Amino acid sequence: MLTTIPYKRLSLFYFCYYGLLGVTHPFWTIFLVSRDFSPAEIGIIFSMQMVTRIVSPNLWGWLADRCGSPMTAIRLGSLLAAVTFAGIFSFEDYWGMILVMAGYSFFWHGVMPLFEAITLDYVADEPQNYSRIRKWGSVGFIVSVLFGGFWFQANIADFRLVCLLFLVFIWVSTLFVREPESVDRQAEPDPFVRVLLKKPVVAFLVASLLIQLAHGIYYTLYSLHLEQAGYSRPQIGLFWALSVVAEIVLFSLMPRLMTNWSLRAILLFCLVISAVRWIIIGFFAQSVTILILAQCLHAFSFGGCHAISMEYLRRFFAGSHSGKGQAVYTSFSFGVGGALGAICGGLLWDYSGTLTFSVASIISLSAAALIYRALDYRRQQPGKMRDLLQG
Repeated sequence: MLTTIPYKRLSLFYFCYYGLLGVTHPFWTIFLVSRDFSPAEIGIIFSMQMVTRIVSPNLWGWLADRCGSPMTAIRLGSLLAAVTFAGIFSFEDYWGMILVMAGYSFFWHGVMPLFEAITLDYVADEPQNYSRIRKWGSVGFIVSVLFGGFWFQANIADFRLVCLLFLVFIWVSTLFVREPESVDRQAEPDPFVRVLLKKPVVAFLVASLLIQLAHGIYYTLYSLHLEQAGYSRPQIGLFWALSVVAEIVLFSLMPRLMTNWSLRAILLFCLVISAVRWIIIGFFAQSVTILILAQCLHAFSFGGCHAISMEYLRRFFAGSHSGKGQAVYTSFSFGVGGALGAICGGLLWDYSGTLTFSVASIISLSAAALIYRALDYRRQQPGKMRDLLQG
């Protein structure tokens, strides 16, 4: 049982934060299409969200260190994210939308890494309780994506109001979380840059970029791909929700899998499955049954890849390097990789949706080849699991 951990207050933040993702991931593209933006323009607009993720975690981490209060930085970032997003009601042209996307996501992306650190400080003595808190993020995503699918079927213009409400809820939820006591981390003997430039670490980061590049295509264009295939918005919401349910199931099984298989083997398997998933989406979107299978494979393409990546990060960047390693990983993979994926997907979409997802498949296979060549399985056998893996 959770006693000293503010379980409900921490869980509320995760519910609201990932609830917003449950609205934006499936329906941003559809909203922009309703405003007559082209696929190439949508790709650029989406890339602004990824670009801010390159610099935002590092800058907000520095601000939190300077003010000596991460929760103060979290509250400020959450409030400014809501304020800047409100500009979407006034600026609906191409450059205005870029400005809104870049502004709100700069503040919004800086919040989660800091809040993750707060949560991990609270559960430092009981790390297994992290999953009990984080799972409410997945619940929030599922609830909002199902709600949005039915709500936006009638009026996609309400997308703006729903997003703004979630941002306000995120800010309100931060007001109930107090600062935890600091947790000292043991200093590492090797300088951070020396660790960062080791061959396995470089290969892992490049592969992570490729993984998120493929997912950037998926996040940007999947809903549009389904809508063009004739699916309704409630159906699209159900497909997104199914993928998150599959992800939750795999997270519950991952600790057991990692006691029997090497990290490298699991990651290679997940990347091959990812390549298959993108092909299925690109070529068989008309089949509901096959598309359901593709969404269940999200358990591996995102859930498995992300869980293994977190364990690699824990092993590569230990002690005092942990926070910096997380920041570099987030900036390089979700930031650079996600931005390139959004741009690439937007440019390819004018040619063919099938071609677009075929390129995503090739990118995933390229990441698998890099992992196979650069990471030595003999040094990556699973050890005793002390940290709970989450996505």
